[in-house]
Amino acid sequence: MRSFLIPLSLIPPIFDCAFVSALTFPFHVRTDPYSHSLSRRDSSNGTIPLTNTGNAQYIANVTLGGEEVRLIIDTGSSDLWVNFPSTVPTTSDTGKSLSLSYAIGSAGGDIHTATAQFGGYTVNNQAFLLVTDASSFGSDIHDQGYDGLIGLGPNEGSQIYDKLSGDAGDTLLNNIFSQSSNSSNNFISLLLNRHGDPGQNYTGQMTIAEYIPGFENVTSMPKIDVESVLELLGSDQHWQALTDKNNGIIGPDGQVIQYDSIVPKAPDGQLVVVFDSGFTFNQVPRDISDAIYGRVQGAIYDSTNEWWTVPCGQMLNVSLNFGGVNYPIHPLDTVDDNFGITSANGTHMCIGSFQPITTAFSLLGNYDMIMGMSFLRNVYAVLNYGDWADDSSKSDPFLQLLSTTNVEAAHNDFVQVRMGGVDTTSASQWALLPSSEEVHSPVSEEEKKKEYQEMILSRWPYIFVGCLVFVLLVTGLIIWRCCCRKGRKNRGCCCCGGRKATARALEKDMNLGRKTDSYLPLQEGTLKPGASLASFNHSTTSLPAFSGYGVGQGKDNESNGYAFPEPMHVGGGYR
Repeated sequence: MRSFLIPLSLIPPIFDCAFVSALTFPFHVRTDPYSHSLSRRDSSNGTIPLTNTGNAQYIANVTLGGEEVRLIIDTGSSDLWVNFPSTVPTTSDTGKSLSLSYAIGSAGGDIHTATAQFGGYTVNNQAFLLVTDASSFGSDIHDQGYDGLIGLGPNEGSQIYDKLSGDAGDTLLNNIFSQSSNSSNNFISLLLNRHGDPGQNYTGQMTIAEYIPGFENVTSMPKIDVESVLELLGSDQHWQALTDKNNGIIGPDGQVIQYDSIVPKAPDGQLVVVFDSGFTFNQVPRDISDAIYGRVQGAIYDSTNEWWTVPCGQMLNVSLNFGGVNYPIHPLDTVDDNFGITSANGTHMCIGSFQPITTAFSLLGNYDMIMGMSFLRNVYAVLNYGDWADDSSKSDPFLQLLSTTNVEAAHNDFVQVRMGGVDTTSASQWALLPSSEEVHSPVSEEEKKKEYQEMILSRWPYIFVGCLVFVLLVTGLIIWRCCCRKGRKNRGCCCCGGRKATARALEKDMNLGRKTDSYLPLQEGTLKPGASLASFNHSTTSLPAFSGYGVGQGKDNESNGYAFPEPMHVGGGYR
């Protein structure tokens, strides 16, 4: 999946270094099929420190060709690309080129291989995209604090993997996992810290095949199946899951926010969610965003940046349910104060982190929501690759999420940070408006167009089959009607015989002494055996109507020797 964190117009002046809107790219790193040698390096308890840039991006250090680079970690894609800030190290060019397009900007270049070092592991001939020009992202990415991106998705999502043959394009993680004799170690874990939270006592960390000390209870959490969604969609695989039935997302008023999935095959009452560390904010349907922020006093929808601006003192409790477990979102994340936003009159405002999904809208109806950093800061996440990394493994890939947010402690944090330590959350100014007064954000013409495209594209197989059936039925009906008209002209047809054909058949039967009275209405005139049709009184005796069907050829009626067409059942429609 390709995505962006937040618009570049929001580069905050309050940070030492700027940030880029959340990036998500289809990410696959391929390596030489003949020599993916790997060794374990000494590393302080196996953890990879993550640099948190203003709660807007999380960066890990990777060494390629001897040069250390800063890469955004992205669970929403699988490819590795780098724009070296100075000297380009010695690498091997595969002769393959690639361009990756994003919501904002693109990364293009040639696919190279080099020795990679990451998380205490060394992989030779690791494939990556060498990007020589990253200016399309709007500003110097190095000034923003990163040099590229490392995708943490499966091989199947990588475009580099598709470009190279065999296992030469395997992702960096896949190459690391392939060296382990124990497939149960094919997992990573992520712990994203929150700047400006006085109650948090840990830093951002990532591990490979290890659990972060103190968070081992994650192993007792439900294993959330990520492939059931793939089976539903038959599309690219991501770290994705289904919310609990009729209990997916709980709004600020404590009630379930009802929303019907746009995914055609999603089970009733469940939403398809992608977990993507490349997004700063959560991307949700507009109706859900409105349900969270539309009842807040003083909240204003910013049509330019396409998000809600909210008074920073508004505490909103929102949570999601997966696998029967409730995951609360810290109110400091629900109402984000990291980007120095002001209203038109100069009032300091915050951003509603449940942003209406626009640039990342799924035109193919593959998902409903994207949970970005604003959600992932509230869990310790274990991503187990199972047979994604090892075909011989009998283990399916899954997610495990351990909540790191305590509702009561989060309340205290919010009061301390946003209210100066004085709890006024129960004041009338922070009370939600009645649901009847909920404000709905405007839908742009572009968004209406996307919604229409999604409706068509996500259901095109059903529409195509329905149209095909309709055309076949109409064609058949036209042919049948033409045949009937021709039969009336020629006084005889396979489906609509004329009176002459019927009369001749009746005369033949009567000459053979067969009884035909059953085909005649009970009227005054009768035809005696042996008499000719010329003496038959047509004014008093008529042929039966046969419910609109004429006499024709076909299977003989057992009682009279005449054939009648079977009733035609015309049905069908769109699913």
